[in-house]
Amino acid sequence: MNNRILSVIICVLAALGVEAQQSYQFMPLIYERYDAGDSVVAPMAGTSGLKTDDAWLNRARQARHDAARRRHAMTIANPDLVAFNADSLPAAPAPVVVKADPSTALLAVQEKAVPAPDVPEDRRETKVHHWLHTFNPSLHFTQSYLSGNWYQGGQNNLNVLADVNWEFNLNQTLHPKWLFNNTLHYKLGVATASGDSLRNYHFSEDLFQFNSQLGYKAVEHWYYSANLQFKTQFFKNYKTNTHDLTAAFLSPGELTLGLGMTYNYKDKDEIKVLTLAISPLSYNLKICRDIDNLNPTAFGIDEGRHTKHSFGSSLEGKFTWKITPQIIWTSRLYAFTNYHYVQGDWENTFDFSINKYLNTKIFTHLRYDKSAPRHDSWHYWQFKEILSFGLTYRFATN
Repeated sequence: MNNRILSVIICVLAALGVEAQQSYQFMPLIYERYDAGDSVVAPMAGTSGLKTDDAWLNRARQARHDAARRRHAMTIANPDLVAFNADSLPAAPAPVVVKADPSTALLAVQEKAVPAPDVPEDRRETKVHHWLHTFNPSLHFTQSYLSGNWYQGGQNNLNVLADVNWEFNLNQTLHPKWLFNNTLHYKLGVATASGDSLRNYHFSEDLFQFNSQLGYKAVEHWYYSANLQFKTQFFKNYKTNTHDLTAAFLSPGELTLGLGMTYNYKDKDEIKVLTLAISPLSYNLKICRDIDNLNPTAFGIDEGRHTKHSFGSSLEGKFTWKITPQIIWTSRLYAFTNYHYVQGDWENTFDFSINKYLNTKIFTHLRYDKSAPRHDSWHYWQFKEILSFGLTYRFATN
């Protein structure tokens, strides 16, 4: 029983002339802590500022203290007589009502019904999202470096980079057996062409890429899957001070289809997310639409041909790690082989958020393509690096 409530009861009993300390002492023993603050009972006379005779209250408090001290001493000296512990007392019985039954001349004891609290009904419609969308546009000022044999051409320069990323994925909470992820990504970098006498600007970045992955659950984290990847660029790009094209729409273009297994893992708070797609059966299509102005061999296509078909195996891994709320590392590894040549891409992005709208990105892209002509310095390797700072915003539906 709460000590304050007990004090009030004792005081009331004392006022009625009942020997409270005796009745309290003979109650069942319950182990509870002893409040050392009660060892001194201070007089209360005059504390209210009124001229009242409160000696009876002081006597009651002293009696309560003496009884509590004796009960505590009895508890310590005779633990076998302690029936209960104050911290593990049973719950109080539910309130009951007694009703008379005239037909049987008996009294019926029934539990008293406790009315439910009057909570207004929430009539708002709950909207279920079968598809989760994330739309992330950004506008950055960048500094870039490209190896001399970069397959899309370009120059080292400062430029403006627009980056739009749209993800629309099937909600796995509602559809736990299915995996259906889609990403539409477009990057366009425009830079001043200070060293080009024929044009005022050029495109340092022009990439349209669509990825789709459909899977059905096999075992925990593993799915039977089909994967699709398509990429190209939209605008024409030229070598400096010439009219020689280096790339154009569908020149190059590339389509890859794969069948296999996908491993999909997310930790509890989605701090680390890993997707690994292994496709032993893969098809790769390389496209060069404009063979009159471009050399298709630069893209791994036989001379005089618009396309090249290859069958082989592919692998794609994506890893996202939220190192801190302000730092996110995203890595993508892709490789395809038809058992005669190998081509692969390894992309890494470090996103440093300054606030909700400003961020800095470091992007690196290492590419290997043995189907392309061999470069004197880089051989079959190609490399791109972009350091950018700018505006970004993220829209999402959950």
